[in-house]
Amino acid sequence: MRVLHPGVDRTELERELRDAFDTDPDIVTVVARQARDLSESDQFVTDFGAELTVEDIVDNLADAPEDYQLAERWNWWLGALDLSHGGYARFSVRQDIDKTS
Repeated sequence: MRVLHPGVDRTELERELRDAFDTDPDIVTVVARQARDLSESDQFVTDFGAELTVEDIVDNLADAPEDYQLAERWNWWLGALDLSHGGYARFSVRQDIDKTS
């Protein structure tokens, strides 16, 4: 089980997201950054009693509607987490993201 925490490089997550969803590398980077921020916040641990893993992310994003792109999948999952536990909207990916920063 690969846990996301401050000592783990997000390249593994980026690779898994690219492999699973075959998407724009810039969007992969943004989603991976948001996932890392979520992990570092410890909110997932507090709400679910376990560290956030790469498998958790990929599995939950795979449950999103098939026609969703990666950022939409991420926001779909975070929307569900926000609805059930609150406080997850701050990790969503905005549609007007700056892919150059």
